[in-house]
Amino acid sequence: MTKFESRNPFTQTRLARRLAAALAIGVAGGAMSVALVEPAHAQESTASLRGQVTGAQGISEVTAVEVNTGVRRTVAAGAGGNYNFASLRPGTYRLEVTTADGVRTTDSFTLRVAQNAVLDFDLGPQQAGAGQPAAGAPAGGNEIVVVADRIRTMEGGEVGANISLRQIETLPQNNRNFLAFADLAPGVQFVTGANGQSRLQGGAQDSRTVNIFIDGVGQKDYVLKNGVTGQDSTQGNPFPQMAIGEYRVISSNYKAEFDQVSSVAITAVTRSGTNEFHGQGFIDYTDQSMRAATPLELYGSNPGKVETKDFQFGGALGGPIIKDVMHFFVTYEGKRQERPVEITPGLALPVSFFPAEYQDEFGPTNSTFNEDLYFGKIDFVPSNSDLFEVSAKYRDESGEFLGSGINARSTISSQDVEELRLTGRWEHTTDNWINDLKLTYEDVKWAPTPVEFSNASLFAYAGPSPTDPQPGEVVRDNLLRIGGGGNYQDKGQKGWAIQNDFTWTGFEGHTIKLGVKSKWVELNTLELNNFNPVYTYNVAYNPGGGTFNDTIPYRVQFGAQTGTGSPIVNSKNWQFGIYAQDDWEVTDRLTLNIGVRWDYEETPAFFDFVHPQDAVEAVSPENYPNLVNANYDINDYISTGTERKAFTGAIQPRLGFTYELDEDGRFALFGGYGRSYDRNQFDFLQQEISVGSYTTRTFNFITGDPNNTCDPSPTCVPWDPVYLTEEGRQQLLAQAGTGGGRELRFIDNDLKMPYSDQFSLGLRGRLTSNFDAEVGFSHIESKDGFAYLLGNRRPDGSFFEPAPAAPNSPWGFAPAGYGSIIIGTNGLETSADSAYLKLNKNYTPASPWSLSATYTYTEAEENRNFGEVFALDFPSLEDYPVTRSSGVRKHRLVMTGSVDLPIDMVLSGKFQIASPPYLKSFISTGGPNPSRDVIANEANANGDRWGFRQMDLAVTKYLSLPFVTDETRIWIRADVINLFNDRNYVDYNADPASPDYLTISGLGVGGNPPRTIKVSAGFEF
Repeated sequence: MTKFESRNPFTQTRLARRLAAALAIGVAGGAMSVALVEPAHAQESTASLRGQVTGAQGISEVTAVEVNTGVRRTVAAGAGGNYNFASLRPGTYRLEVTTADGVRTTDSFTLRVAQNAVLDFDLGPQQAGAGQPAAGAPAGGNEIVVVADRIRTMEGGEVGANISLRQIETLPQNNRNFLAFADLAPGVQFVTGANGQSRLQGGAQDSRTVNIFIDGVGQKDYVLKNGVTGQDSTQGNPFPQMAIGEYRVISSNYKAEFDQVSSVAITAVTRSGTNEFHGQGFIDYTDQSMRAATPLELYGSNPGKVETKDFQFGGALGGPIIKDVMHFFVTYEGKRQERPVEITPGLALPVSFFPAEYQDEFGPTNSTFNEDLYFGKIDFVPSNSDLFEVSAKYRDESGEFLGSGINARSTISSQDVEELRLTGRWEHTTDNWINDLKLTYEDVKWAPTPVEFSNASLFAYAGPSPTDPQPGEVVRDNLLRIGGGGNYQDKGQKGWAIQNDFTWTGFEGHTIKLGVKSKWVELNTLELNNFNPVYTYNVAYNPGGGTFNDTIPYRVQFGAQTGTGSPIVNSKNWQFGIYAQDDWEVTDRLTLNIGVRWDYEETPAFFDFVHPQDAVEAVSPENYPNLVNANYDINDYISTGTERKAFTGAIQPRLGFTYELDEDGRFALFGGYGRSYDRNQFDFLQQEISVGSYTTRTFNFITGDPNNTCDPSPTCVPWDPVYLTEEGRQQLLAQAGTGGGRELRFIDNDLKMPYSDQFSLGLRGRLTSNFDAEVGFSHIESKDGFAYLLGNRRPDGSFFEPAPAAPNSPWGFAPAGYGSIIIGTNGLETSADSAYLKLNKNYTPASPWSLSATYTYTEAEENRNFGEVFALDFPSLEDYPVTRSSGVRKHRLVMTGSVDLPIDMVLSGKFQIASPPYLKSFISTGGPNPSRDVIANEANANGDRWGFRQMDLAVTKYLSLPFVTDETRIWIRADVINLFNDRNYVDYNADPASPDYLTISGLGVGGNPPRTIKVSAGFEF
């Protein structure tokens, strides 16, 4: 494989706090020699190595030499031969031990990202095969000491998995997203949707709770969902795959240095140049001729394959600027896609149902996506004590938002993502301490924009079934939408951060670390929902005797400014975090990892917000007495700009242990407990401001349609064709008055931060020198997730009518002249109990095959449907029943493997199998009784107990070119995704009253592809 190696104005009080924090960081390098500590996994992006050398006289120092770059690190040896490298870049090393008889050298070994390695060895001749001088070596010179198979890893209570460079490069995949193999960690899922958009999730928590650390720097998205920047609503990848050396996935019980995460933490290290020039290039290609037809293409209304293209390409180059001193690495990856989309009528109607002028809107089409990813890095090692690194990443995406369904091509929005990240790092090393200082900058923009600006028409149906009419039955559904797209948005974040990690190794048996980070990040949102007005027509209502009504709408919805505030929301946030941790070797078998962190954040846009006076008066007892006897106090949600304070309770203990059961450390008992706080997504908080300033207005028209009626009011008026114009819409707004039917948003003044408590216990074993096994249990419980509730109440303050009436939500009881009250608060909860078994056999040249297998059994629960934020069915989150999670499969097995074949070929594969998803539906049973209001079951997708199966294979052939250089070769490769063409359906009948409940109701397979062949070619030198 390739030869690159891993390696707003503030108040005076707030400003004073920021200056104090910055001062604390500035003196961190010199003043942090207090006892606060290094983790079991050194840093997010480095490894640590400690141990004891015996069997020789006068051991004075140990030097770690990074083989491919020549970088050297030296530490003094203790009286008993103990040594401790608290921070080393992942890579290949050898040790040089200085003794009274000279320098003794070990063979090379590999340190992995986030690994806390222990390496004890004896220089005496009595250690046969391990610590024994090489055959024929002189007795006391620079002989090779064999150590590679003696490395032990002290992982504490962490549950996770390491993904190696070989796995990234050889395992089959179709999107070049380096996160595609994160599901090898227990409880982690890598999910790809029907639109090609991917995300990570862990346990029973949704994607916004994850974080990815690249070279120790978090990529958290504070505004949007899916956890990290650039991953909301995109088919793109978060980082160029060729720039990733390896990464570790931690699904629970990470150490104190990990912040802004409560489920999955990914820590990845980027590649660096070496003392030799090396490069590579590749192209990947597939199209519709190289895949099987989807079920919809086979059995839909328009049989035949839709044009598809997926073209990916890129290159990388790295090498020395000054040998042993300065190196560079640069890479670029591009992606050009055309994805199949099928526009189909609602109610499964034939296209012939529609007039001729609309029939061409249906059928197969595609949407495009383009991505360009750049990364560059320079490292400079002027001495054995200093390392400087600077790196930059730039990401640019464009394309179209269009999915299968009733939305015609004219409704598309353009895709626009830009991301720039810069990192500067200085690491200074002495005999007893290491200081690692990082300065970072980020600028991220996500801005979907309608391509067409025009009135939109939504053709709906309300009347007797057009295919099977029954007496008195009214069928309702949307059939087709044409015209301009709906939402116009521009959201992002930008700012600076400084973080410092100080590690002290001067106390015998302890590695002590203190970390501090301060970040100034500006969050921005512009959200104009329904920017293009949408007119809804009941095509079944034909007062003029026609057969398809497209002239008289019964409703219009459009966005309009309210005259209060601005829809552009800007918040200059300040984040501060500090942690301490001790990796304490209590005995030669017991290691404790004791840590704690504290995080703090100020969000001025939320703290300083003042609710408009008309909104406050609208919910006052004089104007809306319905809340007098409500189950909540609206005053707890009304802000005058002084009630809201930053959450200060984010204290997070992190504890772990490893106990080696045998003298050689082959088997170890491990466990841990930790609390981890995340963030409230800014996109939720800003809605309180933006919805109040620019909101969707809904006006119903009196047309004579018996299936769409309304009582005359300022928002229910007789139809007039003038309302199709901007002038007419302004008349509607003027008639509606101050409230205008706009929605009222209020968020709890005492808002808390969401968090999770994590517990793990298990047993790890090294069965052979390169075969490991692990069995364990983890419990993760998350609390205080954010949700929006319906704040309307009936005149007596109740939410539901008394039994035996159906438990309908009080939508029709909004304040006079306004839309509904929506209140935001904490209260979403999940829990996941997982038992798992992991097997891992590492690839080595002597044993050229690998195997990784992870089976996870999970019992997960939630008090709201997975991933949902709006909880509008019950008066409070406490009223929601706690039921099995709809986002977690109970059984899941993921296996990967590779093997070297004759004639320079490599065969690799990935197999996944999982139990069916869990569906649940609310039904009306006469009251909010949780025991009777939820029906749930497993959706049996494939006709047996398994709900998901997929087998992927890849075959690579290498061809050496010795006439160029000894290490130059070209390669060709074929990936077969979903080898057996399994149909993993995603559409089910979710109506518990239906006799077909839980059966397959559609032909959609989501992001689960049909059998697809992808061909690749490349070179490396």
